[in-house]
Amino acid sequence: MTDPNEPFLRPLGKRWIPPEMLYAPALKDEPVEQVEPRYSLLINPFYPKDPNASFGKHVLTPTLALTSFAATTPSNWRVEYWDENLLHGAPPYRPMPQVVGITVHLTFAKRAYQLADWYRARRSKVVLGGLHVLSCPDECASHADALALGNGVQLWPRILRDVERGSLQPRYFATYENDYNDEPPPRRCLLPRRSFLTTTSLIATRGCHNRCGFCYLATDGLRMPYRMRHPQQVASEFLDSNQPYAVFIDNNLGSRRDYLHALCATLRPLNKIWSAAVTIDVTDDPILIRNMALAGCTGVFIGFESLSDDNLADAHKKTPKTSDYARRVRLLHDYGIQVNGSFVLGFDHDRKDVFARTADWIEENRLECATFHILTPYPATPLFRRLEAEGRLLHRDWTLYDTGHAVFRPSQMSPEELEHGYAWIYQRLFSHASIWRRRPEQWQAVPVYLAMSYLYKRSNRLWHLLIKQDLVNPVWKPLVEMTRWRHLHYRRRLAARESVSSLSGQIVSAGV
Repeated sequence: MTDPNEPFLRPLGKRWIPPEMLYAPALKDEPVEQVEPRYSLLINPFYPKDPNASFGKHVLTPTLALTSFAATTPSNWRVEYWDENLLHGAPPYRPMPQVVGITVHLTFAKRAYQLADWYRARRSKVVLGGLHVLSCPDECASHADALALGNGVQLWPRILRDVERGSLQPRYFATYENDYNDEPPPRRCLLPRRSFLTTTSLIATRGCHNRCGFCYLATDGLRMPYRMRHPQQVASEFLDSNQPYAVFIDNNLGSRRDYLHALCATLRPLNKIWSAAVTIDVTDDPILIRNMALAGCTGVFIGFESLSDDNLADAHKKTPKTSDYARRVRLLHDYGIQVNGSFVLGFDHDRKDVFARTADWIEENRLECATFHILTPYPATPLFRRLEAEGRLLHRDWTLYDTGHAVFRPSQMSPEELEHGYAWIYQRLFSHASIWRRRPEQWQAVPVYLAMSYLYKRSNRLWHLLIKQDLVNPVWKPLVEMTRWRHLHYRRRLAARESVSSLSGQIVSAGV
């Protein structure tokens, strides 16, 4: 057991980060270019990378929002996609697009505004959308010709039609209550395939049965009822992508277990592999875990958030008791599914021992990967309102609301101690010793685990070069194919086992 004081016994060395991962590309002071009619440019703005975490996580899979908007672009419009985080420089401007659509997130709002102001000064019409626009519309309005508030997939074609007519409105509104099956598949052909581990980011469901007080889904004005797409639609997208691995970016793919059973049955014949975010209560149903494995699930991202039941109760998260987490992780491992655990640090019941305790638990239960976040009060969420009312917010510099900085006064430690503990736990879990302690129990899985762990966790000095040279996919591809090959063999053995009827009656309660 680690000494609870260990994170604070010595100073931590400053983490290396190349300038191109820290600073946005410069916008040139060029004269006004000719505006090309019916040309739209969709931009994902640059955001500074956290030197404590892996740079690789930013290129695992692309965001679906912009390619989904692109899919609804009228046929008489030309559309391009630009992601500044791929380190190819500032977005294009020759010719100047008639319409520029920019997604705005809290942490890169400042960069989004810079881009918006730059293009507007050169006669482009700028449309801002995203969660920050929904939570802070008045702040965003001064940087845009139009705001897309709500479901941008419904709004984008309307906006472009209004641009053609010369009748662009300052604000457009849409709910998320439409039939999800009616939305077209993302326009993935716009994406640079070599720049991501996989460009097959899929979404089967929208929403989550939880409404945690710190989550962006709890933003005022955001009503996102749970919606599901037909499983065959999802499987067809996966097949059409012609890639062996997909990432489901659903908030919680397991919110409806009957749906996930049906989806797994549809995905199983594809002989591909995938990962998804689920909550730990998906393990209430062991047969579902088996079906996920048979359908190609090789990993799950689980928001454990905290190992304290009091913290989880305060956050209004519906979850099993933390004392049962270890058993549930073992169940996932028993079916060959790796676990990437997500933990939030700085809850009101967290003392300075939270960092050592969390690290020990992760290693004891052999979580293959872990992701950490400092508790961050997003604007217009219950957490933000509470901390603001208590006078605990330190500032409103949105660039630091990135879950890597303490932007409020914690209850049981100082902001500096919270940031120090956050940096320490990343260094601990990315160390050689920790990677080895968390290796899979099955020796056959160890070589691929080590290769992926070292590429993901120990290669920050290499990542910016891979990203700049479009080598992310070529480097990852052999490891992905080895994983798929191993999993296909495992699935054949699993399918050949005796019936799992003995598991009937073993479904346990969520413990909430």
